[in-house]
Amino acid sequence: MKKKFLAVTLSALMAASLAACSGGQAETTAAETTTAAAESAESSEAAETEAGEESTEAESAAAAVETVTEGKLTVATSPDFAPYEFYAIGEDGTPTLAGFDMALAQYIADYMGLELEVITVDFDGVLSELQTKSVDLGMAGLSPDPKRENIMNFSDIYYTGGQSLVTVKANAETYNSFEAINKPDVSVGAQTGSIQLDLANTNSPDADIISLPKVTDIIAELLAGKLDAAYIETVVAESYQKNYPDLEIVMDVPYDVAGSAIGVCKDNDALLAAVNEAIAAAIADGSMDTFVAEANELASGQTYEGLLDAEGNVQE
Repeated sequence: MKKKFLAVTLSALMAASLAACSGGQAETTAAETTTAAAESAESSEAAETEAGEESTEAESAAAAVETVTEGKLTVATSPDFAPYEFYAIGEDGTPTLAGFDMALAQYIADYMGLELEVITVDFDGVLSELQTKSVDLGMAGLSPDPKRENIMNFSDIYYTGGQSLVTVKANAETYNSFEAINKPDVSVGAQTGSIQLDLANTNSPDADIISLPKVTDIIAELLAGKLDAAYIETVVAESYQKNYPDLEIVMDVPYDVAGSAIGVCKDNDALLAAVNEAIAAAIADGSMDTFVAEANELASGQTYEGLLDAEGNVQE
């Protein structure tokens, strides 16, 4: 079946400005003034040369990066994973693709001097798009799982989170340990193709494990009593708790790979290097912290999590 997709160009989220001032002695000799002016001119010229060289190097590096579509950075995502990626619904009912993955994607595109194009698919689709090299990047709260390294490269970690076991308040005293859920009559949910599904199979192999394509499906099944518990990334579970107070995080789930990385098209070392450089810059200048805070705030409002077509209609 041909996949439907939505291409979204996001506006830049952040700009930085710098200002400087200086003062001098009230009285100087003509010679001192001349010397100072000469030194200042030399310093300015050196700074301009250095800045020009850095700019040229950056432009050369960006030009050296090959992407699926020239002049664009194409990113696949699965918009059902708030606060990573989801649709924020405006006051007029218009859905806008949001989340800190999407803000970081725009930052990386801007950093590289490229136009951002986002393709929305389900989580399995993100992996498939990378495997077939149909996109440059996959951003969907990916953990750098060694089992995926044959189909993608992983960037440096850009966000450090955790994993949780989730149920509803009424069952919090019943399903609050691996021992309690590791039984054939206990239904345990996890997202298809995800690290959470691996955790379910590892920690509760005797349970009735049910994989669902979207986290929203898992939440709905928990609230409806069709699932007893589920494995969900902690920051995502916390985001859902804000809108569904009946959800309860009952325990942390140990996992030896802490954090999220970007899936990068295989065998594109220049792109991987540029992405890692952009991630380092976003962390260093505080942008990443801002992206996470803003995404969490948006996720606590009216949202939609799932696939929409180009007209904003729900894809079945």
